[in-house]
Amino acid sequence: MRDPFPIAPIPALSAWIQPYADALHLPTLPLHIHEVLGAAAFYTFVHTILSPIISNAFFSKYYPKNHRARKANWDAHVVSLAQSVLINGLALWTMYYDEERANSDWEQRVWGYTGASGMIQALAAGYFVWDLGITLLNLDIFGLGLLAHAVSALAVYTFGFRPYLNYYSSIFILYELSTPFLNIHWFFDKLNMTGSKPQLYNGIALLVVFFCCRLVWGTYQSAVVYVDMWKAVQRGPDAGYIAAAFEKASGVDKNLMHFAKDAGPVPVWLAVTYVASNLTLNTLNWYWYFKMISAVKKRFEPAKEKAAVPAGGKGTGNVATGAMVGEKQGLRQRAHSIEDVVPDSEELRQGTIQ
Repeated sequence: MRDPFPIAPIPALSAWIQPYADALHLPTLPLHIHEVLGAAAFYTFVHTILSPIISNAFFSKYYPKNHRARKANWDAHVVSLAQSVLINGLALWTMYYDEERANSDWEQRVWGYTGASGMIQALAAGYFVWDLGITLLNLDIFGLGLLAHAVSALAVYTFGFRPYLNYYSSIFILYELSTPFLNIHWFFDKLNMTGSKPQLYNGIALLVVFFCCRLVWGTYQSAVVYVDMWKAVQRGPDAGYIAAAFEKASGVDKNLMHFAKDAGPVPVWLAVTYVASNLTLNTLNWYWYFKMISAVKKRFEPAKEKAAVPAGGKGTGNVATGAMVGEKQGLRQRAHSIEDVVPDSEELRQGTIQ
């Protein structure tokens, strides 16, 4: 499928990046550099201009405009919300309408390229360019954990311009289907709506979507990509297969294997990099979900009665009093909130590739 981005590649930008793309073996980067930089510029605009304007207009009571760290965190959540809604919608659209991508075999899934999948990859890379920049500028706020996250995520999406696993760019971006609910949950807290019914319903949706898109969908697709990578490490695309692909069609918009003419087996270091990143992400996803389940169980455990017995054993009255106090404390437990079963948004953000 042809790249559906409304702006065509800008010759000057493509020419500027070409030497770097050649040196790094990223032949499709010149076709999408305008999308990478455009996305980074758009998210910078949202963070520095749009978020302050909207937040001051509609949430002036809660927007921490005079607190540098809290303001940066608020604006970053606005960007994250906008990005997750946009990229999820485009990824779903690409998966539905890109017929060439849908009909890909394993060799095309590894070495193939379509313009639409390249666009998804470029827009995601642009987000991580912004993420890396904003983290470096506010390292004292976001910390080394988010810096490592931004660097690794940008590296993974940049490697896709080889092209490598271009097919999977839309698939794994759908991990982000839970991110809008996560950001909305965070904003409910900041708007003093913790424990409200809207936050409860949003929290239930968050748990369900998190389970479906990250654990079920993500684990299954990870197994599929591992099989493809194992085959690709063993051998490159078949020469007869490549020749037949070029005879059937020519041009980057028609031949999925256009950039695989001289491709060999996938380097082991590249496969290991992707497997390590994916395993880390999936492990964290499972860890966080079981933490959620554990938190739910704890909310339904009865309060344990505690009573201090003085030395000498003459503490019957105190024991009775302690039991009564323990019982009353059990009756006075605070109302359950979805806050108890959802991990902190910053902690989840550190454990995911957004």
